[in-house]
Amino acid sequence: MNGRSRELFLKAKELIPGGVNSPVRAGRAVGVDPPFIQRADGCYLWDADGKRYIDYVGSWGPMILGHRPPEVIQAISGALENGTSYGAPTELEVNLAKLIVEAVPSIEIVRMVNSGTEATMSAIRLARGFTGRNMIIKFDGCYHGHTDSCLVSAGSGLATFGIPGSPGVPADLARLTISLPFNNLEAVEVTVKKFGDQIAAIIVEPIAGNMGVVLPEEGFLEGLRRITRENDILLIFDEVITGFRVGPGGAQGLYNIMPDLTCLGKIIGGGLPVGAYGGRRDIMSQIAPDGNIYQAGTLSGNPLAMAAGMATLMILKNKEIYTKLEQKSRFLFSGLIDVAKRAGVDMVINRAGSMGSMFFGKDPVVDFNSVKETETSKYPSFYRAMLAQRVYLAPSPFEALFISLAHNEEILKKTIDSALIALKGLKNSLD
Repeated sequence: MNGRSRELFLKAKELIPGGVNSPVRAGRAVGVDPPFIQRADGCYLWDADGKRYIDYVGSWGPMILGHRPPEVIQAISGALENGTSYGAPTELEVNLAKLIVEAVPSIEIVRMVNSGTEATMSAIRLARGFTGRNMIIKFDGCYHGHTDSCLVSAGSGLATFGIPGSPGVPADLARLTISLPFNNLEAVEVTVKKFGDQIAAIIVEPIAGNMGVVLPEEGFLEGLRRITRENDILLIFDEVITGFRVGPGGAQGLYNIMPDLTCLGKIIGGGLPVGAYGGRRDIMSQIAPDGNIYQAGTLSGNPLAMAAGMATLMILKNKEIYTKLEQKSRFLFSGLIDVAKRAGVDMVINRAGSMGSMFFGKDPVVDFNSVKETETSKYPSFYRAMLAQRVYLAPSPFEALFISLAHNEEILKKTIDSALIALKGLKNSLD
């Protein structure tokens, strides 16, 4: 990357760790300096040098309608006329909470926070306080934010950099988190049999999105629900990515599973910083000020984020949007499989609704071990070839592609054509 983006990155590295405010953005895993984005519209991004890219990152998932949808921009502008933050209750909070409760099957009460990380952190604290137990179970490769309890065998950026945990996480706290293989119900049963009366919660991405997209095998989520009920353990669904992405009721609506607590983020803020956690009334009533489990946030329920989220969720009440997204996503990912075959490159696609991942290799990808066994060394060359053709993918083989309503057939065809060129180049470099 040269030009203005390069200048900005060099300047940023003097002022910001690694030059970025979130590690994966740095582009080290794919061997590039990151383009610095100047603006966005629809399914496009423009960098500081004026180059236009087709965007499949979508701010890492929130931009399901595309960038700058008129209704959302108008809602933010209207809220902005009244102020940016009050640190006091607003009608906007009530209205967005109502939309969430109506849409997500398991949520009876919801508390707004400022990020997905804050949502999972708060839900785990609530689970520990409600049950009086300290241990939690998570799954290898599932990322639930960067809180100490969750940075044990996480995916996403940790997988990209090959870091099994993180310095700064006390060993005593890490020992309270048990990480098991995703889709391995037997491992859960054995662990619960041994530590059941110490386990407060099982937290899981019902569809994993931070080791690439990995779907639950038949019976896995149902098994988690059965085991947790039998042992008085809370089941937490981390739907920060999947909430309102794979369907209006999230993954729990898709699979008809009712967790005790649900964590949300991304789409519910319409592109602005936001998070939320909610669930059963008897559990949520233990949060201050109704109960004695403390959680607070100065900017929680920020009026601009609430307005953007409301506008987005109102649009998504139209179920035909999900039908359109499914069609677009099927078209793109089936096209990518087709051109991979034509180029002679082995590729596996995992997809759920309008999110999916490409894995280089032949074998099914069902857990973090099988993710790590894919041919990840091929991804950097593919990424750079796609970037050169102005297609912007996540700079990591462990992330998802996100389709938006703004991606039309012409743009999807162009992406598939670009992938054929990139894959042929990759094949030629290997021969």
